[in-house]
Amino acid sequence: MAIIDEARRGQITDEMREISKLEGISVEKVRNRISEGKIMLIRNAKYPSKKLVPIGKGLTTNVNINIGTSSEVVDLEMELEKVKVANKWGDTLMDLSTGGDLDAIRREIIKTSDLPVGTVPVYQVFIESFKKKSGGAYFTEDELLNTVEKHLKDGVAFMTIHAGITKELAIRALKSNRIIPIVSRGGDMIAGWMIHNNSENPYRKHWDYLLEMFKEYDAVISLGDALRPGATGDAHDEFQIGELLETARLVKSALQKGVQVMVEGPGHVPLNEIAWDVKLMKKLTGGVPYYVLGPLPIDVGAPYDHIASAIGAAISSAAGADLLCYLTPAEHLGLPTVKQVEEGAIAYRIAAHAGDVVKLGRRARKWDDEVSYYRGKLDWDNMISKLIDPQRAYQVYTQFGTPKVRACTMCGGYCPMMWAMDQVRKIGSSSSL
Repeated sequence: MAIIDEARRGQITDEMREISKLEGISVEKVRNRISEGKIMLIRNAKYPSKKLVPIGKGLTTNVNINIGTSSEVVDLEMELEKVKVANKWGDTLMDLSTGGDLDAIRREIIKTSDLPVGTVPVYQVFIESFKKKSGGAYFTEDELLNTVEKHLKDGVAFMTIHAGITKELAIRALKSNRIIPIVSRGGDMIAGWMIHNNSENPYRKHWDYLLEMFKEYDAVISLGDALRPGATGDAHDEFQIGELLETARLVKSALQKGVQVMVEGPGHVPLNEIAWDVKLMKKLTGGVPYYVLGPLPIDVGAPYDHIASAIGAAISSAAGADLLCYLTPAEHLGLPTVKQVEEGAIAYRIAAHAGDVVKLGRRARKWDDEVSYYRGKLDWDNMISKLIDPQRAYQVYTQFGTPKVRACTMCGGYCPMMWAMDQVRKIGSSSSL
């Protein structure tokens, strides 16, 4: 039975108890929010992943890691090394492969991953149509639906489904004076199919059947943002908002059928618009989980978009975003290496926690308080062990050799914390004070 149906019947399942224990909130809150679609469990019920990943209202912000081959670079071993990085730093993983044997690559990634794996099924059907029929937009509606089903049978836990974009919105966006008409790869594929076939979005035409398939596996529909802004100058224009309104209607119909659903967004967004973007999405969709891509507050950051976007990600997390889709230093420039995947993942791990300190308050900040306590005591072993990356932290701490004083090599003998501790001891031992 789907977890939403169990929650609506008043059942407390083992998964709900585990979420309650993991997050430190009451199991009744977990059950109620699952029943409303405000908390979801990212999973394929027939092929559960090793890691339990709940996302939603009142829960810790999670991080998604994108990996996958391209048409230019097909190296499965490298992608599997990226999976290992994702297992260490991430909560969910998306296989965005577009080169090589897509079925074999996806199955190997799922086998290697400890995390729930997501995909974008239109990639595969478009690419295979291009190879077999000399045109990506020549795929049939049945071929698209069969590909979705194949991914579910392989154990995919969530899929980006670009059902919010309509044929009218696509045509208007392409004719508009947008800086970048369509930046979404999957969204562009769906738009191209609609225009070539003079037909409405196949996901929308077969929406009820899609809901039946996802409910059978209790997997998650991630409603893709085909018209998200690819430039800050396009943020929150009529096309992004028009698609969001369509998406909000699809969210409501999915929840009515007991299907887990989240919404993707928002791409490139100026800093001052990020918080209200989250609040707008939550308001329109009734508070379902928000899966944010970035957001990137500037367009000039490459090859440091993992830093630029982590700023936007922290703000979106603080405002209520639930799942952060990381960016790497290679974003907008090329396929990332294993090292660049890790750099992006760490940046987003930091961004998620920075947001949680605001969103969850003391529940999240107790980690920071503990580290600060040990730092104030110059208890290096305990402090370093509690940091986000203890191994790297210790390497930095000893990069000029083990410090000869209790302090680090930055302040050395002039460390204010070392002096303060000495003064406290003097005050404590002085009988005149």
